[in-house]
Amino acid sequence: MGKGKRKGKGKGKLRATFRKKHESKQRVRDVTRSFREHDPDIDEAPGSERVSGKGSLSRKKTVVGTWVEGEEGSFEVVPEVDSTRCIPGRVLAVRGLISEVVTDDNTVYECATRRLLKTLATDDRHVVVAGDRVMFRPVNEREGVIERVEPRRGVLGRMVRGRRHVIVANVDRIAIVASVAQPALKPNLIDRLLVAAEASNIEPLICFNKIDLIEPAELQTLAGVYGQLGYRVFFLSATTGFGIQRLVAEVAHRQTVFVGQSGVGKSSLLNAIDPSLRLRVAHVSRSTEKGRHTTTTATLIPFARGGYLVDTPGIRQMQLWDVIPEELATLFREFRPYVNHCRFPDCTHTHELDCGVKAAVAAGKVDLRRYDSYCHLFSGD
Repeated sequence: MGKGKRKGKGKGKLRATFRKKHESKQRVRDVTRSFREHDPDIDEAPGSERVSGKGSLSRKKTVVGTWVEGEEGSFEVVPEVDSTRCIPGRVLAVRGLISEVVTDDNTVYECATRRLLKTLATDDRHVVVAGDRVMFRPVNEREGVIERVEPRRGVLGRMVRGRRHVIVANVDRIAIVASVAQPALKPNLIDRLLVAAEASNIEPLICFNKIDLIEPAELQTLAGVYGQLGYRVFFLSATTGFGIQRLVAEVAHRQTVFVGQSGVGKSSLLNAIDPSLRLRVAHVSRSTEKGRHTTTTATLIPFARGGYLVDTPGIRQMQLWDVIPEELATLFREFRPYVNHCRFPDCTHTHELDCGVKAAVAAGKVDLRRYDSYCHLFSGD
């Protein structure tokens, strides 16, 4: 899908925006020689030039397709495809220029992406991502070309170098995996992932893994804060199997993505959920207590009990995408009852007087650590 300005009817020939420099301008050589040979009258030369926007380097092109409502109420262009030659599928993984697409009859195709999709303007780093529902044209029994990406929902993404990096699309739940030890627990990363889940309307599950390495009572305070906010909290051990069956019941018949930093045991949990997967795992470094990347790309894994499990590479930082500071407070559940008690309607809840949220923190109604996490996010740290 690509950007465009909606005009007229929602189907037919539409003006869509393309990426800058999707066509390269040829370099003109020997300009000085040509000038001397033709000796033009400089005095009669035009002093200005009007660019119509219809040349070969125009960013606007006509595309046959349909306007659809995308994320955040925006409208995007979905190119029209020949339904007699294309079949629907879902992207299991993207490996370089090739996407693995599975059909309804479980046939897997290796597909390239149509050039039109690559040149349409978009905020995303990648045109096709794991979880996408697509229409593709088979060229033989195992290969094809993706002709269209259907509108997305349940998108989990982050900002990387000023653009959105979509980790996975079309998921119902996000399992936020955090290890209680080896590597050390990072509550602020959990908070960032919770904000991303709230912004995308994805139901979060908070999974504390490696519970066998500590006394569970040590986690009661932190887990209690999340539990009081209505988040589902799981104490798990991929090594001993503790809590695994409860998690299996939650992910069955769902599209669940497992996210967390390297070494927290995402692949190990998936192996415990479905022993037939046999995903590659690695031990945490003893010297640095940091995990090692064993999963290199987000991959959809069909679950025997229905739905999909999504294994993802480890993330060290989560920079939020398309979340402005002014709306950040609405993504913290505990702030919502108190934002209307602020003296100023544009209160940032950081330094103002008569702030309802700050008063709630002082009264112990809002957890201080969660408030500190909000302040760091608000300041862009």
